[in-house]
Amino acid sequence: MKVVWQLLAVAAVAFVGQLAVSAVDGNPWLTLVFGALTAVLAVVAYRWVVGKTEHRPVTELGGPGAGLTVGRGALIGLTLFAAVIANIALLGDYEVRGWGTLPGALGLVGFMAAAAVTEELLFRGVLFRFVEKWTGTWIALVATGVLFGLTHLFNEHATLWGALAIAIEAGGLLTGAYIATRKLWLPIGVHFGWNFAAAGIFSTEVSGNGTPQGLLDAVTSGPSLITGGDFGPEGSLYSVLFCVLATSAFLWLAHRRGRLVPRRRAERTGDVTTLSR
Repeated sequence: MKVVWQLLAVAAVAFVGQLAVSAVDGNPWLTLVFGALTAVLAVVAYRWVVGKTEHRPVTELGGPGAGLTVGRGALIGLTLFAAVIANIALLGDYEVRGWGTLPGALGLVGFMAAAAVTEELLFRGVLFRFVEKWTGTWIALVATGVLFGLTHLFNEHATLWGALAIAIEAGGLLTGAYIATRKLWLPIGVHFGWNFAAAGIFSTEVSGNGTPQGLLDAVTSGPSLITGGDFGPEGSLYSVLFCVLATSAFLWLAHRRGRLVPRRRAERTGDVTTLSR
């Protein structure tokens, strides 16, 4: 029931926030405001429900320097996506035709902040954390990554390959960022930076969802395995490659810090908080 209550609390904020953002569609300034408000309220709801159901300090959202960590994560996500676009452009499959719109990009700041925060709280904060208690790090990483990828099958231009790519890229990268730090701030930042770079800067499709134009007026063309096709660059082999490399770095760091939870220890103690220190 702890899992159920925590999922319901965050999902309720995400649902209401999505309705609010949809209601002001076309107004980037209100999208920015409602998106940012959704992100803040989701964090408040998570802190409250976890504290009530688990009777412990919410350490995964604690610690000084949260803003700096989110910013560092955003820079990592932006850099990774920029590397993907640079390689696609080198093959002549991404072309910038001019400038897009600044207000549209600002609206996407709020939209992507809401998505990054609510999804990280649900998938890494609740699901991964509890599954890891029962199964250990590796099984939890694979299981929640696959689930995260499958949820993207409901997007407008979804493909099975796109969902698999998301499972490998985001499921691994974002979970790896959480495991390495045992805080949610870094994966939230990486998630936001990647998504905002995709839509807000480079004006590409994000996970098969059509998004408003960002800073650049650009088009992609060419083989789907290179560009991602209608699903967007997240379906590109370049995205898989760069995210796997970054995931490996995070997991190596987690191993060095002693933050990987073996299955047998997880089953015996059921206490990931103790094991992660």
